[in-house]
Amino acid sequence: MTDKAKREDGLWETAKVVIQALLIAVVLRTFLFQPFFVPSGSLIPTLLIGDRMFVSKYAYGYSKHSFPFDLVNFSGRIFGSEPKRGDIAVFHNDKDGGKDYIKRVIGLPGDRIQMIKGILHINGTPVPREKLPEAPTEISLNRRVVAPRYKETLPNGVSYTILKIDGDHGSLDDTQVFDVPPGHFFMMGDNRDNSSDSRVPEMVGYVPLENFIGRAEILFFSLDTGEGESPSFQGLIRGILANNVRWDRTFKLVR
Repeated sequence: MTDKAKREDGLWETAKVVIQALLIAVVLRTFLFQPFFVPSGSLIPTLLIGDRMFVSKYAYGYSKHSFPFDLVNFSGRIFGSEPKRGDIAVFHNDKDGGKDYIKRVIGLPGDRIQMIKGILHINGTPVPREKLPEAPTEISLNRRVVAPRYKETLPNGVSYTILKIDGDHGSLDDTQVFDVPPGHFFMMGDNRDNSSDSRVPEMVGYVPLENFIGRAEILFFSLDTGEGESPSFQGLIRGILANNVRWDRTFKLVR
């Protein structure tokens, strides 16, 4: 074999390895786990700005939004199962240019959801909440506040902590009754006074099952960053060099 043929053979072997690696990455991202970056503080204190997590794609089955760049176009879901109350889920928001949002599932199809003086009501029954000790809570880069926190427990027993920066007198603490339509879900953030969610019909509203991308499962990395900052490679390096890594959140389950 000539030197030229050897070089060409080596290039072809390298190209095959790269192509195989790319195909494996696409399959994993499409059907199993997709990495997701948290750009805002709507789920504080459960999720912080700059958290990076894996979202299980198979948890709810697959829709056209499961595929990169919406390459596959079909209606409904295949191998689908419905989100459970209390899940933290990523979904495609048609009302915000198709951006991906992450919120907690609060209302199921057929539920009646309402906020009354800061208390969440599901089907006319107030959701129990327990006052927690106040503690400094990180809400953005180098900014912490001491604000009321509560442990809220949904009808199926799922509990989590909510943050009430404005007490029970925020703009979304008294709402109309939301009747969740069939095939749709009502989503809310744990940072109740700073979350654009289903309580704001013109921005989010009811989320159709088809729009769900996956369920948040595990944090694999967290970098103290500013709200709205892009998860760029340069930003990642700057944060690491500035010692802004939240090591205590590495490989932490999302609940």
